[in-house]
Amino acid sequence: MTPRSETLLAGLKRHDPRAIGRAISAVENNEEAAADLLAALDQDLIDKVLVLGITGPPGAGKSTLTSSLIKTLRTQNQRVGIIAVDPSSPISGGAILGDRIRMMDHALDPDVVVRSMATRGRLGGLCASAGAAVRIMAAAGCEIILIETVGVGQSEMDIIRLADITLMVLAPGFGDDIQAMKAGLLEVADFLVVNKSDLPGSDALCMDMEQIFLKKQEETTIARVLQTVASENKGIADLLEAVNKFAEFLVTSGIKETRRSTALDAETLDWILEILRPRFMEAMKNNPEKKDPRIRAKELIHKNFRNITP
Repeated sequence: MTPRSETLLAGLKRHDPRAIGRAISAVENNEEAAADLLAALDQDLIDKVLVLGITGPPGAGKSTLTSSLIKTLRTQNQRVGIIAVDPSSPISGGAILGDRIRMMDHALDPDVVVRSMATRGRLGGLCASAGAAVRIMAAAGCEIILIETVGVGQSEMDIIRLADITLMVLAPGFGDDIQAMKAGLLEVADFLVVNKSDLPGSDALCMDMEQIFLKKQEETTIARVLQTVASENKGIADLLEAVNKFAEFLVTSGIKETRRSTALDAETLDWILEILRPRFMEAMKNNPEKKDPRIRAKELIHKNFRNITP
């Protein structure tokens, strides 16, 4: 283990927020210390942590809901990690990283760890390092980790894979947007949260969503469609109670273990592609050819695969 990785690991054990940020940056930047650090993380803490994904269309109130969840969790003395993902340019990789503004209410709390992450052009809504960030936060003592994604709609499927439990946040008045998402996120989310439920149309929206969630309701007796007014902290305690009960169900049924195993396989494939992409881009640059892309891809793999090392 390198001196750098030992220093970072010691910082994580002290629950040092700066060490958490530096450790995640080391993974994002593919530093030499990253591999040793990730291999030495406390697996028991990683197994115990609850990863809660929060997704939904823009304007549904995801950020306000996230802030209200943090506030309630802190009254329960839970150490909270937040990964706030913002869209980034596929050209420059730059991002707004607006969570620095959204999470100002919790900025001075040492037991609330906020990390900005950019999508880096990934249509799935999460960057490749998000899984490592979750494990680093868990190893640094975070008991629950919230992942708030960019809210791009049906393409945002990565969150389903990474989170133990996924909340789909909607608000009354989205109309056609809801119809467009029924075949995607709504069917795979674990909970449907109707936020801004003080607005007209909230009850009707809940009734529509309960029909979609009917089969999910059969798994347990836990309500899966809930109403909140996050700006007033209404319904948050009930939401967390339902989430905690469902988390217990996932553990006892073995579903959590299965989901995590599947997630690790998918993340491994992501990293394979991340590692291979620059090598093959260089190979294409050095061997420009006007061929069918599928044929060219097979030839490049055959020619370069044996020479590729991580």
